[in-house]
Amino acid sequence: MSAPSASPGTLYVVATPIGNVGDITARAVEILKSVTVVVAEDTRHSRTLMNHLGVTTPMTAYHEHNEARESPRLVARMKEGDSVALISDAGTPLLSDPGARLVAAAIEADVQVTPIPGASALLSALVASGISAEQFTFLGFLPRKGGERDTMLRMILRSPFTTILYESPQRIAGTLQDLIETGCGDRAAALARELTKRFEEVRRGTVRSLHDGLGEGVKGEIVLVVAGAAERAPTDAEARDTVSRMRSEGASSRDIIERLTDELGVPRNVAYKLAHSPPDSTPAG
Repeated sequence: MSAPSASPGTLYVVATPIGNVGDITARAVEILKSVTVVVAEDTRHSRTLMNHLGVTTPMTAYHEHNEARESPRLVARMKEGDSVALISDAGTPLLSDPGARLVAAAIEADVQVTPIPGASALLSALVASGISAEQFTFLGFLPRKGGERDTMLRMILRSPFTTILYESPQRIAGTLQDLIETGCGDRAAALARELTKRFEEVRRGTVRSLHDGLGEGVKGEIVLVVAGAAERAPTDAEARDTVSRMRSEGASSRDIIERLTDELGVPRNVAYKLAHSPPDSTPAG
């Protein structure tokens, strides 16, 4: 039995495939066929999918450059009885994609907003990563530079929750290096690329091993999953290894103390003794 047709005056937030067209749901296809208009991030890109699905519904563009102008117009149409389907280039709209302004405007105008769930790159990467999915934080794309980026990196370092990031092939090496320098080098991590596509790959290891294994780089859309800070008490061996490695890298005692306390949860007084102890000595405390 087919899914019900679109209801008048409703905004549907419709997930589309992130790669494999077979991941579209029957309900999504029915809605896309029966709404008054499909609102797409890039109509030229989405038209290929619509043609494949046999969807002939009119389309209109909605992106960061016109959303302020288009949102009131679309809400007005829905108030008059039109049904609208919002899609992004791939996956679930609003997740690092335009659409939040339209959804907020629809809610403010008492327009019904209905999700049509489906593919999601961040959830696909998470469940394939082998890293805890009990609690997680999605940060999208990190700021490219500056204090805001540093703040995000420090937040990842301290967070007890799994963190999920989007990244480009051109910047993934730099992001992994920044995570290492922040203190996340030994965290369990997974790099997922080209999810649901022909060359799908999930690399698992630590942030450091993923960085070292990049070689000449990677291609395709990337989702990076990083484990949260460990809640258990660190062992003496872990603390010694961290101190030894950081000394070999030329780190200062202050940097070592910060790493021990932030990354491993070592009490500050113990971290101070470790950072100032002679090489190869037994840690105090």
